[in-house]
Amino acid sequence: MTKKELILGIDDSGRGPIIGPMILAGVLMTREQEEFLKKAGVKDSKQVLHPQRIKLAKEIKENSINHKVVKAFPQEIDDYVLSKVLNLNTLEAQKAAEIINFLNDGKEKIKVILDCPSINTKTWRAKLLEFVEKKDNLEIICEHKADVNYPSVSAGSILAKVAREEEIEKIQKEFAKYGNPGSGYPSDPTTKEFLKSHGKALENSGIFRKSWATWKALYGDKGKKQASLQEFK
Repeated sequence: MTKKELILGIDDSGRGPIIGPMILAGVLMTREQEEFLKKAGVKDSKQVLHPQRIKLAKEIKENSINHKVVKAFPQEIDDYVLSKVLNLNTLEAQKAAEIINFLNDGKEKIKVILDCPSINTKTWRAKLLEFVEKKDNLEIICEHKADVNYPSVSAGSILAKVAREEEIEKIQKEFAKYGNPGSGYPSDPTTKEFLKSHGKALENSGIFRKSWATWKALYGDKGKKQASLQEFK
């Protein structure tokens, strides 16, 4: 009897923000489930509004074999970015491998499809494989725009985005007395104002990625302001 091939789609959310964690999510499914989710409207999370993402996340969880969400919080991200031998791509490879290792029991053939965070897909795939425990049953595909081109990766994209939004909601509630931190992205005017006004007071709160150029432009490596607010754009 031929074993049925499964599909595991993996994507990230929150790779670029200065506030909050980076999230990766993977969804394990059959071909039939992938087709069902595609018809249900599952697509890249950036193409779906928040209320619909919430509904689709429920559909994804109910119409898949299993799923896994992993998080990298600012301190862990800073440790990698500031390291002389590690970087954010390595951290993402480790987190993606954590998802694969959790969902892969090694018994069935699985096509793993990932939205590659690196310009060099071949090099990043090789790095990923260093952290994958069971490989013999896996076919691993790393591509750019996989979140758009594969419904399984779109599903991972939606779960990651929803989890990221939940983390931001927690931050917004916990630090509400300081104002609204916004989406956490450096380009967000609300986030920029929050960082300018409260970054120094909250520098040890654990919500900021202090290895980011945005943080360093305002406060430097030791929290000292190095640039005028006009330069912070």
